[in-house]
Amino acid sequence: MTPAQYNQCVDEHADGLFRFILKNMRDEEEARDVVQDAFEKMWRNHEKVDGNKAKSYLFTTAYHTMIDRIRKKKHISDYTEVNEESLFHSEQYSDVKKILNDALNLLPEIQKAVITLRDFEGYSYEEIGKITDLNESQVKVYIYRARLFLKQYIGSPERVI
Repeated sequence: MTPAQYNQCVDEHADGLFRFILKNMRDEEEARDVVQDAFEKMWRNHEKVDGNKAKSYLFTTAYHTMIDRIRKKKHISDYTEVNEESLFHSEQYSDVKKILNDALNLLPEIQKAVITLRDFEGYSYEEIGKITDLNESQVKVYIYRARLFLKQYIGSPERVI
């Protein structure tokens, strides 16, 4: 990868990468640090990185950095510790984006990561598998489970409208 390709990569992918990490970490400063670390790692290895695969390398690096930081801070909560009543939204509310974000925050980290990569960033199952070190069928299962949970959490359209 040349310096020009690196700069182009920064211009094209910094915003998308930041959105992805922020969605998962919910901490703007931490997200900025992860993005900066990912670009720094890519620059340190720029001679080994294929310019055509820079986006995949960047998202993979950022994803693994994010997971490492989450584990270090022990933010991974046991899914069974969640109060069952908090898993369902029952009151009428018109801010669909807030409801969706609340629901995303209740998902296990891996489900949250794959659903944001697929539905918010538009990655294919294969690309998500490469980023998260999962095979394609595992990615599909996690996405299915996440969507099922989101559907149950949000409930019927009457509650949201």
